[in-house]
Amino acid sequence: MKFIVQGGKKLKGEITLGGAKNAATKMLVASLLTSEPMVLRNTPNIGDVAITQELCELVGSSITRNKNIVTIHTPEIKNTRVISLSRKNRIPVLALGPLLARTGEAEIPLLGGDKIGPRPIDMHLEALKEMGATIEKRESSYYAHAKNGLRGVKIQLRYPSVGATENTILAATLARGRTVIENAATEPEIIDLIKMLQNMGAIIELGANRAIYIDGVKTLRGVEHTILPDRNEAASFACLAVASRGDVFVRNAQQDHLITFLNALRKVGGEYKVENTGIRFWKEKNLQSIELETDTHPGFMTDWQQPFALLLTQAKGSSILHETVYEDRFGHVADLNAMGADIRVFSKCLGEINCRFNGKNHGHSILVNGPTALRGTTLTIKDLRAGMAHLIATLIADGESTIENIEELDRGYENIDTRLQNLGADITRSI
Repeated sequence: MKFIVQGGKKLKGEITLGGAKNAATKMLVASLLTSEPMVLRNTPNIGDVAITQELCELVGSSITRNKNIVTIHTPEIKNTRVISLSRKNRIPVLALGPLLARTGEAEIPLLGGDKIGPRPIDMHLEALKEMGATIEKRESSYYAHAKNGLRGVKIQLRYPSVGATENTILAATLARGRTVIENAATEPEIIDLIKMLQNMGAIIELGANRAIYIDGVKTLRGVEHTILPDRNEAASFACLAVASRGDVFVRNAQQDHLITFLNALRKVGGEYKVENTGIRFWKEKNLQSIELETDTHPGFMTDWQQPFALLLTQAKGSSILHETVYEDRFGHVADLNAMGADIRVFSKCLGEINCRFNGKNHGHSILVNGPTALRGTTLTIKDLRAGMAHLIATLIADGESTIENIEELDRGYENIDTRLQNLGADITRSI
């Protein structure tokens, strides 16, 4: 599948956020912790959710969908070996905790997902091992068992990894005793997961200095939960509004999820107004250069970096973007340069954060010189967030563009072409 885009239009109107991909997939996996039915509202109908639903059904879940309301019920774990899925992503590793908690064993496939570097899962596996699991890496899978169940321990994460934090929380809810996670991630999606688990009967406390405390319980019950809006969509649509010189109201965008992004947007020349039901975004003045560094929450989110990098191609002067979360997340730069951008990639740290990748020869900093006019071309999407940068680029470029491999965009953005058409975008989906 591909998109045919006629660029150069100012996009105006209203667009509504879907439920957060990075919460919905984890909550579907969390439903495996209970034998009672779960109802998840505001569940996006996207590729990654479909893969997660497939995993749950293979385990033994029955799932129904009514628009964006998903009901999932797993009265019995019928299969602990989930080693063959139609597509790969990184969600199966989070099934280890629930499966170990309910059956004492689990086997999951080797992982796939975004093509943005190796994204190792060693912190996930180390935490589960500390809790009493034995894990074996096989030719195409990980096999884990916990003959005597999981137990609460103190776990010190060497980096506040979102996935490792979520995995440990899921495993700890039904473990014996207290689990303490130090240096935990605290993203809004994790807080939403904690709130859902608490309503299911879990005992989870948030401490100071990135500490999370979980007292294990024997069973969890089913609940109804509304998934928080997707802040990545909100940032993408904000960049699109400003880059296209448009005016877009993003319904359900929440200020407390976007504080760092909103500051950066205003510094560069974009503007916004927080209203009761969302946030309006527009271009206030000529865009100016900025220096930015990605970081764990509450810092500037790594998933905001790609659409913001595109925005910086329209800013006057030289901007710096230092990626400190993933070492290989500038795969979109070559395509933007082919469209007329002037972006240089550096392996050294162009920033003040004590970066993990310093001196390791990873291209994790960019210098963006602007403003530059962009022209239409043919692009192939390599990963989800870079795909949104590609899409925004084609929407503001002169002429026609073709975007191939749009299945990557469909993984994370529901009906993105139809929603953008409602803002005035000239975009057509084609085989």
